[in-house]
Amino acid sequence: VLKFMVVAVTAYGMATFEGPMLSLKNVSAIAHYTDWIVAHVHVGGLGWNGFLIFGMFYWLVPKMWNTQLFSRNLANVHFWLGTLGIIFYALPLYIAGITQASMWKQFDAEGFLVYKNFLETVVQILPMYMLRAVGGSLYLTGVIIMIYNLIKTAGVGAFIPNEEAEAPALEKKVTTGGHWHSVLERKPILFTVLSLVAILIGGIIEMVPTFLIKSNVPTIASVKPYTPLELHGRDIYIREGCNNCHSQMIRPFRSETERYGEYSKAGEFVYDHPFLWGSKRTGPDLAREGVGKLKKSDSWHFYHMLDPAQVSEGSIMPPYPWLFEQSIDKDLTAGKISALRTVGVPYPDGYEETANNDLEMQAKGITDNLAAEDVEISGDTEIIALIAYLQRLGKDITVKD
Repeated sequence: VLKFMVVAVTAYGMATFEGPMLSLKNVSAIAHYTDWIVAHVHVGGLGWNGFLIFGMFYWLVPKMWNTQLFSRNLANVHFWLGTLGIIFYALPLYIAGITQASMWKQFDAEGFLVYKNFLETVVQILPMYMLRAVGGSLYLTGVIIMIYNLIKTAGVGAFIPNEEAEAPALEKKVTTGGHWHSVLERKPILFTVLSLVAILIGGIIEMVPTFLIKSNVPTIASVKPYTPLELHGRDIYIREGCNNCHSQMIRPFRSETERYGEYSKAGEFVYDHPFLWGSKRTGPDLAREGVGKLKKSDSWHFYHMLDPAQVSEGSIMPPYPWLFEQSIDKDLTAGKISALRTVGVPYPDGYEETANNDLEMQAKGITDNLAAEDVEISGDTEIIALIAYLQRLGKDITVKD
């Protein structure tokens, strides 16, 4: 038990020290959007939370079944498998994160990006992902051993449904005087009232200014709400977890604006519910996917979702064949419009009644583009809606090259 608790406390210290460090701009500039963040989170999850739970189980189960642990040797095997699992899981991801950040920011002597193709950075860290899988397997194997050990422990003991216990009577001690705060603490009603007053004052100071302004996000006149077809596409994008691997926020770093285009503005996301800024770039940022140097044809997106590796050699993105078979539910369009209007998206009153007409018109434009390249597919399929959403990204503002 002590071994597990030592690792848990160590991992807790590492994770909680690293968290504030990541709030520093110069550290975040390197770590954010890379596998460094994944490593950091799993040091806390696997080390702190996981080992803390393991230690509790190893202490509680023998006590609850009034017996000794079935096998200390198995517990030791679990400890070393778990510890090695964390090391093989987290350390390669730290290395992968530093590798990613270094490659993303690398410029040649002429001032051009060395690694223009994002996939070059993905291919470089694939061995780290393999080591991560090894680490996860070791950790999971240890958990299975623990479960077996605890089941055998309970099997040789007898469960104690209730353990009689009585705490010794407290010695009555009257305290007087002392620091003014100590005096307040001994007056619970007065202390509660004063605490409530302090909370109310702080709450009013923080909240009232936000009630007096329409929005604290700078408005950009050219930013418009999503069309009905784009709304369906965005919901499919969220459903499939695309934002787990693709961010949608370009930071004002030269390395990012050179690769993706103009950096993101707060006002561009005013109608995004929820926002999809993301926290990890397993794939490239998509904030400007529909414009400039990143813009691709409708057919490219079509084939990319059907078989990513055929379109982008080296891609580890999975295919999504069901998007070409499943159809969007147009009956949901009105509800989507109404819900978004409730949270401030300025759709015209009554637009629900005609929204599907606009949806069908936009879908026809995409299917016509695909037909021109010998791709025949219904305008109601989910892939059409997803293409519409992807082609919209970044179009709300116009920036000169």
